Order: sequence, then C-alpha cells, then structure tokens
Amino acid sequence: MPTPNASSSSAKGFRRAVSELDSKQAEAIMSPQFIGRRQSLIEDARKEREAAAAAASEAAELTETIVFDEKDGIAVLNLLFTLKGGKTSLPSRALKIFEIKFNIPNITNSIMSLFHWFPRKISELDLCHHLVTKFDPDLDLDHPGFSDEVYRERRRMIAEIAFHYKHGDPIPRVEYTEEEITTWREVYSTLKSLYPTHACKEHLDAFHLLERYSGYSENNIPQLEDVSCFLKERTGFQLRPVAGLLSARDFLASLAFRVFQCTQYIRHASSPMHSPEPDCCHELLGHVPMLADKTFAQFSQDIGLASLGATDEEIEKLSTLYWFTVEFGLCKQNGIIKAYGAGLLSSYGELIHSLSDEPELRDFDPDVTAMQPYQDQTYQPVYFVSESFNDAKAKLRVYAAHIKRPFSVKYDPYTYSIELLDHPQKICHSLANVRDELHSLIDALNIIS
Repeated sequence: MPTPNASSSSAKGFRRAVSELDSKQAEAIMSPQFIGRRQSLIEDARKEREAAAAAASEAAELTETIVFDEKDGIAVLNLLFTLKGGKTSLPSRALKIFEIKFNIPNITNSIMSLFHWFPRKISELDLCHHLVTKFDPDLDLDHPGFSDEVYRERRRMIAEIAFHYKHGDPIPRVEYTEEEITTWREVYSTLKSLYPTHACKEHLDAFHLLERYSGYSENNIPQLEDVSCFLKERTGFQLRPVAGLLSARDFLASLAFRVFQCTQYIRHASSPMHSPEPDCCHELLGHVPMLADKTFAQFSQDIGLASLGATDEEIEKLSTLYWFTVEFGLCKQNGIIKAYGAGLLSSYGELIHSLSDEPELRDFDPDVTAMQPYQDQTYQPVYFVSESFNDAKAKLRVYAAHIKRPFSVKYDPYTYSIELLDHPQKICHSLANVRDELHSLIDALNIIS
C-alpha cells in the first residue's frame, strides 16, 4: 500500500487512525507484504478481449467443406471450419479470425450479438459458472493461504457447495470454525467503527437492519440463505454461492436477473485486513447493504442488462464502470462525500484514504469513467463522485443506450426472464403493459385525491 505523505493533514489523520488499531491490524495495512494483487472484473474482461483477438494469430484451417445452397432466390454459403489442434473456442474468437485474416471490418461488432450467448431465464445462470480461478490459494504463490494445506482444503470443501448449487435450491449453510469467526470479528469490528462517519446513509440504514434481522454481529458470520431472503424482500435481489472470481461476462449477466454471485469462504487468518480476492467479508459487509437499497439495486441491474450480448470491448468498459462505482464509488450527501463502493466499505485502509486529501476526485461521467485506467496494486489514485444514485442511474442508462446491439432487453420480474426487444410487435406489447400500469397508478391517484 502507498505510504501517505507525512506533510499533509490527511496523512496525519491516516496515521492517527492506523495508530488506533492494534499492532497486528496496523501491520496489515502498512506492510508491503499485503500489497498482493486484487483480482478484478476489468482484468478478466481485458483477458477475454485479448484472447479473442489473439485467436486471429492462431493457425486456422478452413476445411474443404464449402456448401452452396439456395433459399428463396438467395445464394447461401455454408462455410465449415475448425481451429488447428481441435481446440474448443468461443465464437467471438472465430469471428476475430475472419475479421483480421480476411480483412472484413466490423464483422465482430455486426454479428457478435448472434454469438454472445447470454441467459434468458434465471435458471440458466446454472450455466454461467466460468471461474477465472477455482482455488486461489492453490494457484497463487503470493496468496496468504498458499502454504496452509488446512486452509486450502477448507476452501475446496466450501467451493463444492457452489459447484453443486442449482437455481431454486436453498443455499447450504456453512459451519464456520472458531478461527474463521475470529477473522470475521476483527474485520467486522474494525470496519463498523468507521461506518458512521465514512459510509453513505443507504449503507448505514441497511447495515442496522441486517444486524437486526439477518444475523450480522461480531460473533456470527451470516448465512447466505438468510441474507438472500432479506435482500429479496427489500429489493428483489438474491444471492447465489460462487466458488471464486467469475468471468466478467457471467458475473455481469447475473446482475441482470438481480442475482449477486457471493462467496462463502473467509480470507486467511494471517491477513484479516486484506484479501487479494473477494471473500464473504468483502461481500457481506461491502456489497450486501448497498443491494438492499432500491435505487442502487436498479443501478446494479442496469449494468447487468447492458452487458447482455455486448461485445468483449463493451464488457471491458462496463467492468470498468462497475469497478469505479459499485466497487470504489463515492457520492455526495448533504454536501459531504461518502463511500458507497464495496471495495471501500470492506477495506479499512482504503476507506480512510478515499475520503482524505490524497486522491483525485472527479465527477461521475460514464463515458469518461469507462476509459479510466484502474489500479489494482495499491489504493486508487482517482475516485468518481456521483451526485446521487438517481443521477448515476440516469447517466448509466444514457450510456447503455449507445451500446451497439441490434436489440434491447427488458427484465420480466414475474417470470424471472429476459425479454428480447428485437421486433416492433414485442415493443408494442411491452408498451401496452406499461399503459396498464400507468392506468392503475392514475386510478390510485384519483382515489386518494
């Protein structure tokens, strides 16, 4: 983590805050050994896009099976091809080959929506399970739990819950160990002390309700099933267990159905104040309280809806927007800047840093934010400030309307499904439903008047 400038008042405040922690917590925040890379949706989305482009450099073989056909007076060419080595590949990578090798510009942008499969029913989220990593402690030498076989085995066991989970099942409960509860307690009590002065009102209000109704306390790690029921009653969001960091496309698609993919494991005990990957401390303390707010829940779902059928380039931009809002966003409330991003609300050190004089603060503009380089090695040097959640939601919808897709999408909360608006008749049908709802509201207004 960066060492604050001792000459600034904010740095003094930072050091004073750190000194209030016990020595173990202070070491966790200040020591370079905890700089470990944070995995992010942006990096994952970037890798997906680069992999698609790299497919063009792979030797591609066209088979001799070229079939001409005629249908209604139109010549149709059926071209069958395989990639060398028999590798399976996403259609997006195949299209990149044609775009680059045969110099057919924009073929990916024009046809990509036909190939970027996305779930149309909430049950199809069972197919959206493409993990970037399964067990980070097994793969990352710098992970705090890499040399702890007991921890790694524990992670495998909890991951199995997510691997076997199907939509509609109750989320299995985890019997957490004393060591895990001790880690949770340290994170919980440390962050809770900052929330009254640093967190936005929506987070504070929901946090109190979660303590009252969903088992949030220093000595208890909430169960995902209980929290999911709480969220569903408040905003229609629900939790789904996940074994690790999902691909950006799958994660964003889940948001379109008001489903938040949530881990159940706890960070390693040796590093309670920092985790190089999302864990349930980050998600239950940072994300869940915000998803209990109706306006913020709609904002999150709008990002998910915008991602459906989008190109790899747009997925990367949407992931960047997600990073600088849902993860690291700030907002104005009564003239004071507060934190609403989960990455801030689950990190003691960065929460203090974000509201100090150290970073640069910019007004939230989706077109600008989507192109902003992100930082995953240390604290963010730049944060974006929203005037309000309603303002951020309105700006995001304008941005999403310019994403090039030959269709639009609409979520049906009654059937938990995505309606594809790609024909005038479908749009007229949706408008008829809207008129029915407006009539109901007008009748209600007349009654109370």
